[in-house]
Amino acid sequence: MKDSYGRTIDYLRLSVTDLCNLRCMYCMPEKGVHKKEHKDILSVEEIEEIVSAAVDLGVTKVRVTGGEPLVRRGIVEICRRIGAIPGVEKLCMTTNGVLLKKYAGELFDAGVTRLNVSLDTLDPEKYTQLTRMGTLEDVLSGIDEAFRVGFDEIKINTVLIGGVNDNEIRDIAALTKDRAIHVRFIELMPIGECADWGPERFISNERVLEVLPGLEEAGVSGVARIYRLPGHRGTVGLISPISSHFCPSCNRIRVTADGRLKPCLHSAEEINLRGLHGEELRDAISRAVYGKPRRHHLDEEKSKSARNMNEIGG
Repeated sequence: MKDSYGRTIDYLRLSVTDLCNLRCMYCMPEKGVHKKEHKDILSVEEIEEIVSAAVDLGVTKVRVTGGEPLVRRGIVEICRRIGAIPGVEKLCMTTNGVLLKKYAGELFDAGVTRLNVSLDTLDPEKYTQLTRMGTLEDVLSGIDEAFRVGFDEIKINTVLIGGVNDNEIRDIAALTKDRAIHVRFIELMPIGECADWGPERFISNERVLEVLPGLEEAGVSGVARIYRLPGHRGTVGLISPISSHFCPSCNRIRVTADGRLKPCLHSAEEINLRGLHGEELRDAISRAVYGKPRRHHLDEEKSKSARNMNEIGG
């Protein structure tokens, strides 16, 4: 499945809910979001049908996202059904980790192969301030449980925010020392709640290289430049959508919890997939992929997406 610029699209990010049990300052309004009616959210059967159609067209990797996917009722069954679809080679999940201790074993048994945990600080007080309601210990114990039940590696997603957590780069990178933890520092993007934040909050990932001059280049993985600290088991990755956008190699599409396909995270374009079946569904996905924009323009303007990050899944 290729778009009009020759990029092979084989990665689907699937939001199963726009609800979350945290209120991270850069992602969600303080009062949360309006809860959609149950009928407005994709059913388990609709999710399975859409993923199957995408896999028929060449998708091999599926990432389950939210909001927070672990607050979605039936999330383990959703993962089990997706994992059972012939052609799904990688089934991943991005979670804030708050409920991971409870679900890690069931997710592993359901066929989830990889976990990404969003974690922007290792300071308990700052964590509660950033998330407005979370507890750092819940996340750390969830990571421990994931390793215990059989996950052999875990990625940590850290959104870099100037004046907030850029003084923790060294401490967060140290998580890679003794376990197969792969930290990914991600540049803050001007979308949704943080679109109008001051320029001092949006800092380049070059700051990581300045703070950690001992980093050794270790290649590329997906959209991340990979580095390793000498003697560390895990890796440090830099995902730089602003300072060094990766649009020329973008291989992903997104489906929202209410069944709309977004060819690009930062485009306003959305294609409805609900109510479509068989060839009609596959044709809609194919047309959307072919019309995928060449690139975003976050280096020049705010995101054009009409949704907050919690409604898209990143």
